[in-house]
Amino acid sequence: MKRQGMLNSHISKVLSDLGHTDLIVIADAGLPIPSDVPRIDLALTIGVPSFAEVVQAVNDDMVVENVILASEIQENNEKTLQFMKKNFSDTEIEFLSHEDFKERTKHAKVVIRTGEVTPYANCILQAGVIF
Repeated sequence: MKRQGMLNSHISKVLSDLGHTDLIVIADAGLPIPSDVPRIDLALTIGVPSFAEVVQAVNDDMVVENVILASEIQENNEKTLQFMKKNFSDTEIEFLSHEDFKERTKHAKVVIRTGEVTPYANCILQAGVIF
C-alpha cells in the first residue's frame, strides 16, 4: 500500500498515464459528463467529497500547466474561484463560457465527479511536464 499521495487506484492510474497537454476534469455533482469520456465517481453525499478536497489531492500528484474554468464562476462562486487562484497561483487560468467548457470536457481523458453542489465548481486541468 502507498504511504502517501493518491490512494484512489483509478485516479492514480489516470495520472500515471497522462501525457503533455492531456486534459482531466474535476466536476461538481451536476456537470453533464459526455458518454464516451470515462467517469470516476467519487460522490457519496451532498458535498462529500468536496470539489476543493479532490482538486487539492489531484494537484498534489499532477503537474498542471493550465487550468480552465467556466467564466460564470466569477459572478456565481467567488469562494471556489479564490480557492483555484490560490492553489494555482503560478499557473495560467483560462475562462470559457459554461457551454464552451462543457464542449471542452469531450476531449478529457477522464471526468472525476465529486459531491460538490455549489455553482460552477468544475475545472479542466491540462497536464504539464516535470522537465
